[in-house]
Amino acid sequence: MKVRCFTPCEFKVGEMIYIDGGKRKGDWRVAALDDKNITLRCPMSGRELVWSRFCYEVSEIDRPAFIG
Repeated sequence: MKVRCFTPCEFKVGEMIYIDGGKRKGDWRVAALDDKNITLRCPMSGRELVWSRFCYEVSEIDRPAFIG
């Protein structure tokens, strides 16, 4: 039987990430971290959102340069 394996992503404050799908889709900068939450800042609008840690790293992709 085949199963999918997901690995929790270790974020770093200041790094740029791209979320591929869902309501969080798009480019983000990691603004803050704690044990349970991650604060993401939109590089275009500056809007910040706090979410429970949610991402799992599956692969890396090449993206054009971020704005901001």
